[in-house]
Amino acid sequence: MKKLAIIGASYLQEPLIQKAKSMGIETHVFAWAANDVGEKSADYFYPISIIEKEQITQKCREIGIDGICTIASDLAVITVNYVANQLHLNANSMECTRLSTNKHLMREAFEKNGDPSPRSILVEDVTDLSGITLQYPVIVKPLDRSGSRGITKLESAEGLREAIENAKEQGFEKKALVEEFASGQEYSVEFISWKGKHHFLAVTEKFTTGAPHFIETGHVEPARLSDEMCEQVKRVVSHALDSLQITMGASHSEIKIDQDGNIRLIEIGGRMGGDYIGSHLVEWSTGVDFLGNVICVALGQDINIVSKHKPYAVAVRFVFGKDDLETLNIIQREHPEYLKVVDVSDDIEGNVADSSDRHGMYLMVAENREAFEQYLPKKGVE
Repeated sequence: MKKLAIIGASYLQEPLIQKAKSMGIETHVFAWAANDVGEKSADYFYPISIIEKEQITQKCREIGIDGICTIASDLAVITVNYVANQLHLNANSMECTRLSTNKHLMREAFEKNGDPSPRSILVEDVTDLSGITLQYPVIVKPLDRSGSRGITKLESAEGLREAIENAKEQGFEKKALVEEFASGQEYSVEFISWKGKHHFLAVTEKFTTGAPHFIETGHVEPARLSDEMCEQVKRVVSHALDSLQITMGASHSEIKIDQDGNIRLIEIGGRMGGDYIGSHLVEWSTGVDFLGNVICVALGQDINIVSKHKPYAVAVRFVFGKDDLETLNIIQREHPEYLKVVDVSDDIEGNVADSSDRHGMYLMVAENREAFEQYLPKKGVE
């Protein structure tokens, strides 16, 4: 029986754990003990923090793992690639890891290789911007976080110091990026790579709260793009994956497309997208076993991107408050067959400051997008 190490035990990793077990693979899960779902569902659980790379490497060497992976977590990706490289298992290089988990190095790689991306400035304090004329609006974000944490849009210099301090507080390295604001509709692009060849899977249309924090309120696949624009997106993202030296496994690329059709790369993660995009939306909308392929890559086995069922329209809507629950109740009355997953907290009070504060979600699947269009969240204003 193959042995797979999985970094992280939260609900994000649960689909990966269950997929591996369904494939007859023994699961070894590493995370700090927090009573998360993966602690119970894994075949073996080790209460070691996901950032303790050396401890995890030693334990994996003792176990004799055949592969290691994670989904939807940039922090876990660092450990995954480190352990894999130490044990000569399948993974991206550590240089790729640096480029794809540090937004400043990522921007430098994009600029060096001619990839379309907003200009940015790395700062530790607002005084680092002395003598620099900023063109507003700008986005201030942490150097090394995801999930809309610490992101603020500013229309002027008012609040700049506070936005930088907030971004630093949310980040691990306590640094921030101040970058030009890219206008347009936001999308994410899901690929899986095998030995340097990039295989396109899906474009996800994103719904957010809009300015100033752009917290995701929902996602839809497939996105409404012309065939010509979709081909252009594939070319731009594939080139950027090469710029970041991503050669193995899932990738999640966030882009914006403006009203003139210009594509700007916001950021790329060398892992599967979170928010149910990688674990649920891609398989429903394409028929491709994305999770299974991620595991195959980790184990050094060939991938299979043949569709196993016909494609569907699929959407996830997140619960921020009563309006989202009212919409859920309407769907349950009018079209309960659309609902495939419902996970809502008993307590929906409290402010949603980033994606981790949302109060739940529900997943809708139908023959076409028009069927559930009325149940999608409204898009926020940029």
